[in-house]
Amino acid sequence: MDKTKVYVNNQGLGIADVERETGLTKDQLRVWEKRYGFPTPSRDPNGDRRYSEDEVGKLNLIRRLLDRGLRPGRLHRMTVAALEALSCEGEIPERNASQDLALYLLKTHQTEQLRRELGEALLREGMFRFVTDIAAPLAVLVGDAWMRGDLRVFEEHLFTEILQGQLRGAIAQLGSAGGTPRMLITTLPAEQHGLGVLMAEAICTLEGAECVALGPQTPAADITAAAAAKEVDVVALSFSANFPVGQITEGLAALREALPGQVAIWCGGAGTMRAKRIPEGVARLATLEALGPAIAQWRLAHRHHAADGA
Repeated sequence: MDKTKVYVNNQGLGIADVERETGLTKDQLRVWEKRYGFPTPSRDPNGDRRYSEDEVGKLNLIRRLLDRGLRPGRLHRMTVAALEALSCEGEIPERNASQDLALYLLKTHQTEQLRRELGEALLREGMFRFVTDIAAPLAVLVGDAWMRGDLRVFEEHLFTEILQGQLRGAIAQLGSAGGTPRMLITTLPAEQHGLGVLMAEAICTLEGAECVALGPQTPAADITAAAAAKEVDVVALSFSANFPVGQITEGLAALREALPGQVAIWCGGAGTMRAKRIPEGVARLATLEALGPAIAQWRLAHRHHAADGA
């Protein structure tokens, strides 16, 4: 059957075609329509359901995520962009014993014990390994658990507050290195997740950079003003998986135009990996681990520039 002709001539796929296309049963589709309000098929003159191409695309995304163990109730409320971001994150990572313990303590509301466990891990592993091997993977696991409905919103917020407290305390103990580059670290206004920028600040501080941390949700005009006032060398932005991918490119392009050419722009986080195009003059860092080499490369380039100027 030519699927394109079915869409054009019949104004959508019939329920049997959707079943074949997505692997979801007719009963599932009917129950979801009644329980979750999605999908919302139209009706043909005979009263039969007709599903649009956009709905079938979203249903395919939902089915793939269901295969990974996520629950349908939360998935139906997500936008296509958010579902695509979740799909791009790959398989739910396997948990180790310490991560299992952290999730158990969070679910059973043993927050003080969780705080102690994370503090001990920080002392044991050191800042770099704590951020890259413990904090970042655990944040992904907690987010996935929330998406599956295994954690409630307040529990996810508790985890975020505890981890932020550990990171801020560790950064304060490191103190300001006052080195180069001087980095402004923040997110754009639509990005509410602050863990990414805090973990980036921890790594950059450890690498000896001077960090100007503004926290999340800074308007572009204020980023530009702060960059000028603090005479920063680099503006670093974090984008989570749920950030609208179109706004990533637009926001970065606007900042690149507004900032002086000598100010570098770095972007990272799961959201940036979904963007098909990053504006010219913006560097995309795939992982937190990439910050160290990027800082070293910046220093090398500017050392050569200074030598050439001399």
